[in-house]
Amino acid sequence: MLLICKLYMDLYRCCILADSEGKAWDFACSIYENLRRRSEKFELNEINIKRFRDDEIKIKIKNNVRRKNCFFIHDSSKKPAEWFLELAFVNEALRYASANEITDVLPYMRFSRQDRKDESRVAVNARALSDVISIHADRILTIDAHSALLPSFYRIPFDNLYSSGLLHEYLKIKHPEILKNSKVMSPDVGGTSRAKAFGLKLGIEDIVIGYKYRKNEGEVNDFKIVGSVKNSDILIIDDMVDSGNTLIKAKKASRDAGAKKVYVYCTHGLFTEGIEKICREVDLMMVTNSISQPNHKKLEVISLDDFFAEAIYRTNEGLSLSELFE
Repeated sequence: MLLICKLYMDLYRCCILADSEGKAWDFACSIYENLRRRSEKFELNEINIKRFRDDEIKIKIKNNVRRKNCFFIHDSSKKPAEWFLELAFVNEALRYASANEITDVLPYMRFSRQDRKDESRVAVNARALSDVISIHADRILTIDAHSALLPSFYRIPFDNLYSSGLLHEYLKIKHPEILKNSKVMSPDVGGTSRAKAFGLKLGIEDIVIGYKYRKNEGEVNDFKIVGSVKNSDILIIDDMVDSGNTLIKAKKASRDAGAKKVYVYCTHGLFTEGIEKICREVDLMMVTNSISQPNHKKLEVISLDDFFAEAIYRTNEGLSLSELFE
């Protein structure tokens, strides 16, 4: 019996890895601590990144990963090109170190907006990324992917988690008032399905849709609302916020149409023009820690640590992931 237990432990031994100097290290440590409370088969390992004078990098895995199921938790705060290169090299290192199975845990998946050929002579970068990842990785684990097309680019399992249930639990505890007199708004037509899904999970039936018109990339020139927001609080739902210009236009249009308070939830906060610009416009900004965030009195960060720990546990044990959302 002891021999059987030992063989079982060895078969499903799991390794959590992250860049020990990156902003995702604390995230990885928190996931590891959650998993370690469940079983001794989980261990923490470090990715060391050496940089040469000409900015080339060398990846080294600190400890042995032979025949282990490896979950590489990548740092979404890194610049896109750096993020891409390190991901490719870590997967290469894990495969040549004889890892049993490689799962790339990508809390925010870079290049996911570039999922189609929208003009002549451009690359479909999301597909190029899938080609590189699929060389060595066995599985993708991410949350609230920007495009529904992404899984179709991959020939390996692509698990896209949903944060709507997590937001529901957070609001029930922290801000139950938001669930009582709010309408869910999608800031653009493309996010309508997402807004409906969140509304269903939050128990909010009233959905309003924003329509934005752009002349140039990153600029919102006109914004209109389909649906009534008069005398209601508004909860704007989006998967990511970049500059925040769309949110600011949505907030102004909502207030002009008679809305009272304006709250915002996004899974991935890029905040490329700073968080202050957005927070001074809305009553409350909520975001997950898929990307490391600064402190601000109007910004509340919802932790994904335990959620990803549960997903990793279920993946490693061969359990259902869909039960996380039911």
